[in-house]
Amino acid sequence: MTSLVPPVRSRPGQCPVTAGSDSRTWLLSAAARWQGRKMQCWEKFTSKNMLSMATGAGAIYLLYRTIQAGLNSPAFSMEPVSIAKLAVQQENLGPKDSGELRRLLMSLNQKQDEYAKSMILHSITRCVYLLESEASACSYEDIRLMASYLDDRDKDVKIHALNALKAFAGIRKFRIKIQEFVPKILELVTSYWDAELHIAGLRLLNGLPLPDHTHPLLRRAMPALMEIVQTGSSLAQVQVLKLLSTLAQKEDLLYDILNCQVHADFLNLFHASLSGNLLREVLVFAERLSEGRLTPQYQSVHWEYNELSLHEALFGDSSRLADRLLALIVHPEEEVQIQACKVILSIQLSKEEAATISTAQRVQSSFFDTDEEDLCES
Repeated sequence: MTSLVPPVRSRPGQCPVTAGSDSRTWLLSAAARWQGRKMQCWEKFTSKNMLSMATGAGAIYLLYRTIQAGLNSPAFSMEPVSIAKLAVQQENLGPKDSGELRRLLMSLNQKQDEYAKSMILHSITRCVYLLESEASACSYEDIRLMASYLDDRDKDVKIHALNALKAFAGIRKFRIKIQEFVPKILELVTSYWDAELHIAGLRLLNGLPLPDHTHPLLRRAMPALMEIVQTGSSLAQVQVLKLLSTLAQKEDLLYDILNCQVHADFLNLFHASLSGNLLREVLVFAERLSEGRLTPQYQSVHWEYNELSLHEALFGDSSRLADRLLALIVHPEEEVQIQACKVILSIQLSKEEAATISTAQRVQSSFFDTDEEDLCES
């Protein structure tokens, strides 16, 4: 018997539903087809396509920023740019006074323990270097406040106070004020045997002009300074040699330096195994001393030196300085080589000058002797 119910037609891709079909089988088949289409879609998003999309997005963003900057920029003008105007604009747009340095100075006025004082002074030193405009606005009372900590019982507080004063010495208007404390600075350098204290004090002295009225103090401190040259740490040696090279150019201090007593092994400072910085400074010091001996003012006086003096160690008849200088000519550092040649040339000129003066004195002496004999015969 023929059924009167027409068959149900299925759409393409659809599992036909018949009276005997299983609905679960059809659902599993549909899920498998959907997963396949999903995988085909993801295969299109390759790394190359993703890179292209990222590049395009970046280009669109840059184009947007360019257009935005053009809309916000000032109108074009053919007038020349005024540097002063730009400076004023930058100053107006720049950061205002932070007040950090003033707060630190105010906290320094309060009663603090040694560690807190050291940290505050250290922070003040950093602020002076970083905030020069705020540092320039400080007063002489602020300088006197920091200098008062040179008398503190704690060594670290003294060192940080010296470093703070060194920072302020970089500002021209404070240098004359800081000069008032040169006696105290010299006392710290010459009375305490501490490498960090030596370095801090000598760096400060090298950053200050030393007027003539400080020369008597420097003359009395000369033996202690020479001791630092010979037995101090390498950094302290470099700083004290810089100071002595400056003082060697002072006519009234040159003899005191040359007649200062030194150790028998002083020439070890010219050994090629030492650091280049130390060798350069000791060679500059020797050159300044040699040049000072050549000046007419110095040669016009007959100076006498003790046997263990710096003069005898460097320029005496038994000095071995020439051998040390010849060894430094082949030093790996070019600046040491050049400085060694300068010292050799200066010493040679000094010897020639001394020979010329000696010859002139003999000629003059023989001339007067001849005159005396003629007078006696007549």
